[in-house]
Amino acid sequence: SVWPSAYFGSYNMFTNTLSGWIGPRICAYDRTAMLSGQSAIQECFNPSSVYGSLLPSDLDGGAAFAPPSSTGYFLDYGNNSLALWRFTPNFVTPANATLTGPISMAAASFSPACGGSSCIPQQGTNNQLDSLADRMMYRLAYRNFGTHESMVATHSVTAGTSVGVRWYEIRNPLNSPSIYQQGTYAPDAMYRWMGSIAQDKVGNIAVGYSASSSTSYPSIRYTGRETTDPLNTMQSEQVIYTGGGSQTGSLHRWGDYAAMRIDPSDDCTF
Repeated sequence: SVWPSAYFGSYNMFTNTLSGWIGPRICAYDRTAMLSGQSAIQECFNPSSVYGSLLPSDLDGGAAFAPPSSTGYFLDYGNNSLALWRFTPNFVTPANATLTGPISMAAASFSPACGGSSCIPQQGTNNQLDSLADRMMYRLAYRNFGTHESMVATHSVTAGTSVGVRWYEIRNPLNSPSIYQQGTYAPDAMYRWMGSIAQDKVGNIAVGYSASSSTSYPSIRYTGRETTDPLNTMQSEQVIYTGGGSQTGSLHRWGDYAAMRIDPSDDCTF
C-alpha cells in the first residue's frame, strides 16, 4: 500500500512447506528514498501467529487527504471483532520504529463465509470457488476528511443460506478507533464475495464484488451509498459485467487481484 512517507507490505510467512506456518510479517519501506533511487530501509514486525494476512492502510486523495502523522494501520478480523495495529516507521533511527496493537473493535456478529474455504457455486459445474473468507479483502482505503479520519474495508461472511459482503467504516484510527458504520450486503440468495471498497472525496462509498450461484455464472456487481443515506445501509445493486461461463477443473481461486479505485483526475469516479 501507499502512504505519504512509506510503502507498507504484508506477508504470510511459512517454512519451506505450506504446513509450516510461522505467522504474519508487516513491513514499511522508505518511500522517499525509493522514489529518488537511493538505498532504502526496510522496517518489519512479526505480530502474533494467531493472526494472518494483515491488511495495510492505503491512502486515497493525495496530499490534501494525508494523515496527520506518519503512523499507518494494519487490519485483521477476530471473533466478531476487528483488530487494528498502528505502525509508525522511523527511517532516520530505525530502532525507534513502533508497532502497537492489536486494538479490538467489537463488530456485529459474523461467521466467515464457507468457513474460510471453497463453497461458492457456479452454473453448470460442481466446481466451487474459494471464498478467501479467512482474510480481509484488499483495500483498507484511508481518507483524512479534516473533521475525521476514515478507513473502509470488507470481508466475506455467511449470510443465511449463501454468502454476503461484510463492510465497515472505521473512524479516528489514530486516537480512538471505532466502527462508525457496518453492514452485510446480501439482498437475496446470490453468493456475493471478494468485495473491495473505497470512498470518494466527499465520503460516498462504492463496493465492487463477485457474484455467483448454481443458476448463474460468476459476474461482477457493485453497490454503494451516499453520505446522505441512512447509516449502515447500501443502495440497490448494479451489474458491471455478466459472466459468460464458469471456472471448471480443479481450480478454486477466483479474482484474487481486484480493487475498487478512485480516478485521481477528479477524486470522485470509482
